[in-house]
Amino acid sequence: MENAAAVPLARPDQTAVLTRGVMRLFIELGMSPLAEFKLANGRRADVAGIDRAGKITIAEIKSCRADFECDEKWPDYLDFCDRYFFAVDPQFPTDILPADEGLILADAFGAAIKRPSVERSLVGARRKAVTLRFARQAALRLTAV
Repeated sequence: MENAAAVPLARPDQTAVLTRGVMRLFIELGMSPLAEFKLANGRRADVAGIDRAGKITIAEIKSCRADFECDEKWPDYLDFCDRYFFAVDPQFPTDILPADEGLILADAFGAAIKRPSVERSLVGARRKAVTLRFARQAALRLTAV
């Protein structure tokens, strides 16, 4: 990862930077990533990835402290993935994040896992539903219609 910019970015810009870094990490780890993955419960995961074994990983991007402190929805993602991470920039106060969830430090050039995720295992029916939803959303984005 490169050094973070000296000038803080606006929150949407920071989110885009972190998303790019996380997606690059997921690709390096052998996953196919998808930004803004819509879950069946109506939530939208910032970045989701699926690996060759069909395991689903979700990364929730937190652009600043306030972004995390006002977020009460993140537990709603846990039933839709095998691994869950918070993704933040290196200056983020990580001590405020739940210690039992995974942690990724990211910037525009890449990312690194700083704390592994709890390994959850989706039940077969849920895995199939999430995988099909992932495939359909990815395919629809390719059509650009």
